Amino acid sequence: MIASLTGRISQLGLDHLIIDVNGFGMLVHATPRTIATLRTGQETTILTAMIVREESMTLYGFAEPAERAVFEMLISVSGIGPRIAMAVLNVHTASDVERAVATGDDKAFTKVPGIGPKGARRLVLELAGKLILADGQSDELPLAQGVVWKPQVLDALVSLGWSEKDATAAIDNYVKHHPESESAAVAVALRGVLASLGTQNTIGRH
Repeated sequence: MIASLTGRISQLGLDHLIIDVNGFGMLVHATPRTIATLRTGQETTILTAMIVREESMTLYGFAEPAERAVFEMLISVSGIGPRIAMAVLNVHTASDVERAVATGDDKAFTKVPGIGPKGARRLVLELAGKLILADGQSDELPLAQGVVWKPQVLDALVSLGWSEKDATAAIDNYVKHHPESESAAVAVALRGVLASLGTQNTIGRH
């Protein structure tokens, strides 16, 4: 697996670059954000992730470790491939992505071309608890007192197939048995309610 490349930038495109590594021109796909930090002829090191398919091996480049880590987490989400993951990182920084997941802000991902409301909710759901904020905070960010997350969790459950009545009952039951969850982050609360429903491994069957 190729984790990084060090060499001279020989060509820059809108969504890719070619870096000369000991006489070999390596094509690396990158976001415009990353490409904007580079100059033709510059000697540099590019962090990379290599995606191996049956018919190809493709390199994706990143300016910092956090970007690569977020990219790798994004492509672990069902329905999110490398192209969409790169689009996410073009619209949002790595810390933006982490914060959106931590706070359950699925609307942030609908700003990315190719991701609709359902895909955004699934992305937040599947990444909840997996991304750690760059400033050292966990995804359990404190919110205002009270069950402030109820409307967002209710909307997420309904979008996943539950009726509003069943979703409301599940939320109320979860809060009853986990009173400390009233001040939890949206993503944490959603994960907890789903776990209480016994659906962690059955999402998408409803």
